[in-house]
Amino acid sequence: MHAFHYRDGHLFCEDVEVAIAADRFGTPLYLYSAGTILDHFGRLDEALAGLDHLICYAVKANSNRAILRLLRDAGAGFDIVSGGELFRALKAGADPGKCTFAGVGKSREEIEYALEQGVYSFNIESEAELDYINEIASAKNQRAPIALRVNPDVEAQTHQYISTGKSENKFGIALEQAAKVYERASKMPAVAIRGVQMHIGSQITEAAPFVAAIEKIAPLVSELRSKYAIEFFSIGGGLGIAYESSIASGSGDWWTSQRSHPLTIRDYVDAILLPLTRLGLRILLEPGRLLVGNAGILLTRVRYIKETAQKKFAIIDAGMNDLIRPALYGSYHEIVPVNQSSTSRITKKNRTRKIDIVGPVCESGDFFAQDREMPPVQAGDLLAVMSAGAYGFVMASNYNSRPLPAEALIEGDKLALIRERESFADLVRGEVNPELRGVSPTL
Repeated sequence: MHAFHYRDGHLFCEDVEVAIAADRFGTPLYLYSAGTILDHFGRLDEALAGLDHLICYAVKANSNRAILRLLRDAGAGFDIVSGGELFRALKAGADPGKCTFAGVGKSREEIEYALEQGVYSFNIESEAELDYINEIASAKNQRAPIALRVNPDVEAQTHQYISTGKSENKFGIALEQAAKVYERASKMPAVAIRGVQMHIGSQITEAAPFVAAIEKIAPLVSELRSKYAIEFFSIGGGLGIAYESSIASGSGDWWTSQRSHPLTIRDYVDAILLPLTRLGLRILLEPGRLLVGNAGILLTRVRYIKETAQKKFAIIDAGMNDLIRPALYGSYHEIVPVNQSSTSRITKKNRTRKIDIVGPVCESGDFFAQDREMPPVQAGDLLAVMSAGAYGFVMASNYNSRPLPAEALIEGDKLALIRERESFADLVRGEVNPELRGVSPTL
């Protein structure tokens, strides 16, 4: 599942001791395994080998250019949701003809930029957007390749913030309206119908919602293939990962998880392969978390231990501004010691204690774990927040005027910095002192 493991009580990523990265680049530090990313991509690609397909990595999950280059070299296309993500992908050497452009609120500037670069398809989220893209493409004497994002109204059984395939969500066009909208699009002079797209949500851990959505949309896909000779059907992404499974640490250690694992890549593909094969079209997939989620960790150091009559706290140097998922979604991330002392190699049964692991941000919501069973933790200890490769750094902020953390990548026995840590000077870069004297506002 990933390349993080213990050797003689020390946490390694592939063949590099994780503590070396912390010593070299400081903490908080995002650290990624290239081997894990490529392994996950390769396994998905191989499982789909009998199907004409293109895997378009969802850039929003982790947009560092070094990671985009890894996936580009492996043959991936890219699913982008902003002009900035397209810019990043192109800077990483991506082929714009393998990029799909999603998002409910594309601006004129973004649409013009994507047309100029020659993206493979715009995923259309509303009739208003369809009209707008046709207008912009007409003015540029171009035809915009499009696919409607069709909302199948399927319950994905995931967190409400990342459910996207229900009728009450802001995404997509209702299935019962899609045929009429396609008919409108077919008469627009600056639009070229290229495919159909759907996406029902993220962190989905069973096959049934994917199968239900595909089966609901399949009749429409067949109709559109007959009428408009569409090229592809994009089934989106959303396959979940294990946030609660243990690293390879040996049996009996305190963090060995007894929780269930989510759907495997093989089981997922086996469930969807037959209904997709029947369609006879190119299939696009847009995974993000699946490829990078378990490939990254957030390294952090314990600053202080605080005890009250009710609680024990480990105050670490990472905050909710660095990794917001626990505060925003109530998400679970496994947290493990980077170096196991003789006292931490003990069983959960006889020596663990509940502790809150919290950050330095001035918010009560700044926590990574509450009442978590942990081995003895001391000031100065390094901890690894696992499964932080997706929606980690990309959702980080400068809240409390905290500089963004560094990012590093490991491939085999090689360690490289892929983003410098921000400085205090970076926090005010771009801010301008206004010249307000003698200026009267016009209301």
